Amino acid sequence: MSQRTKNITLTAMLSAVAGVLMMIHFPLPIFPSFLKVDFSDLPALIAAFLINPLAGVAVVFIKNLINIVAGFSDTGGIGEISNFIIGTAFVLPASFVYQKNKTKKGAIIGLLAGIASMTVFGALSNYYIVIPFYSKIIPFDTILKMCSSIIPAVDSLEKIVLYSIVPFNILKGTMASILALLLYKRLSHFFKN
Repeated sequence: MSQRTKNITLTAMLSAVAGVLMMIHFPLPIFPSFLKVDFSDLPALIAAFLINPLAGVAVVFIKNLINIVAGFSDTGGIGEISNFIIGTAFVLPASFVYQKNKTKKGAIIGLLAGIASMTVFGALSNYYIVIPFYSKIIPFDTILKMCSSIIPAVDSLEKIVLYSIVPFNILKGTMASILALLLYKRLSHFFKN
């Protein structure tokens, strides 16, 4: 089997795993209920570290496509667009750094860069794209109430982003990064054989 065929097969397998992991999500009581944690970025990170950054982006894209096609989207595709933007912003810098320095230190620096990137892109995309689109389905006042019921200081779009979106993405990126650090070496031996 050629390396290209192996890479395509591995990307497909990791996309399927990511698609399943995306369906297993849960809210955290410290965030509004529309922000749910899942671990579907982990297979994308593994693909990006094992193969290349584009393989990681492919996994992010395919898992969101699976979620929409399988009928699991409850956001009309808006959540999946957000997940794609933020997942790509996480996976690309993490894998670019790791591909240049394939050490534990390189992985840690890459993951920190990924967390920073997903936090910035998450804030910008939610402020300019996701929440404005989402407020066409659910009135903005309802979104605001969902946020202010958890964090009373939230009284504007800026504060939704600052007090909900930013800390959520930092936490989600940190959780995925810790899992990646714990699992990557073990899984890389399995996938390389």
